[in-house]
Amino acid sequence: MQANEVLSDAFMRIRGGVHKTVADLDVAALIWRPDPDANPIAWLVWHLTRIQDDHVADIAAQEQVWESDAWAERFGLEPGTMDHGYGHTSQQVAAVRPEQPQVLIEYHDLVAEHTRRYLEKVDADELGRVIDRSWDPPVTAGVRLVSVIADGLQHIGQAAYVRGMYERQGR
Repeated sequence: MQANEVLSDAFMRIRGGVHKTVADLDVAALIWRPDPDANPIAWLVWHLTRIQDDHVADIAAQEQVWESDAWAERFGLEPGTMDHGYGHTSQQVAAVRPEQPQVLIEYHDLVAEHTRRYLEKVDADELGRVIDRSWDPPVTAGVRLVSVIADGLQHIGQAAYVRGMYERQGR
């Protein structure tokens, strides 16, 4: 198995988690917060997808999926925003409200497909390419991809946990 195949498998596991976690939920469930400052499922899935979209597009020198359609509006956000949730306040977290559950899955699936197409072409030279010299050591494409995977897996696990809390309350 090649490195790009391993990375692709990891990203597809995130995709599977998104589908499983969002499946059969309504918007009320997606925006439910265990406490007033907790991150709801909708925000967690939106955020992990925005990070993947932003970071992979940057590495691949391609346009973000987010820019290709009226995604901001479909999530209840201001048109044209390129925000991805890093450092959000509780009020900003609450503002992420998908118009319907399928919007989370549609956006994630498009980002996953862009990621898959990029990874098809990735080789050892690409994984070793330095993309950010502001860190010591400098960040390579491979390191950034692993970081995105780790972030995505962490957040989909959190979203699944929130779903379990929601369901155990008999909602």
